Amino acid sequence: MNSKAIHQSDSIQELANFWDSHDLTDFDSQLEEVTQPVFQRDAVLQIRLQPQEVEAVKKIALSRGIDSTELIREWVLTQLRTA
Repeated sequence: MNSKAIHQSDSIQELANFWDSHDLTDFDSQLEEVTQPVFQRDAVLQIRLQPQEVEAVKKIALSRGIDSTELIREWVLTQLRTA
């Protein structure tokens, strides 16, 4: 019987350190099959813009101090709320 316990943490760094120094096979009795996705990834949507449109978006984003993808995301979310 193995008395070791799997380290519990929300810190990716702590978990990485734990698994760097432990072997998964030492915890066989504590493992369970996961049938549902653990992490939900954001969907990615590509859009095509003309070079001058891209530059205009970048200029607006820079003036607001945010990334151009965040600016476009804000625009889309605003439109979805008013739709």
